[in-house]
Amino acid sequence: MQPHQQIKAEELTLRLNSNEPLNLIDVREVIEYHTYNIGGINIPLSKLEAALNGLPYNKTDEIIVICKVGLRSETAQGLLKQHGYTNVRNLQGGLIALQKFK
Repeated sequence: MQPHQQIKAEELTLRLNSNEPLNLIDVREVIEYHTYNIGGINIPLSKLEAALNGLPYNKTDEIIVICKVGLRSETAQGLLKQHGYTNVRNLQGGLIALQKFK
């Protein structure tokens, strides 16, 4: 199995600032998402498996999973890969790391 693909906060910040359309899944709880988010769809990790059939992405699309520090999103990344998504990247260090670049 290939190592988990990561995206660094610096790269994601550059891509967000260039208004590149990105496929973001924020796996934090709803209250966390509404307190602070960078866009994307909010599917709490506990509901992700049940929501997989309704995802608007192809199995080969780049999907970036995010959470506060990168642990829940790493779990989500593994879950998506188990279900055949091949290009899933985890935000390394989560939103905490991303906020350092803002």
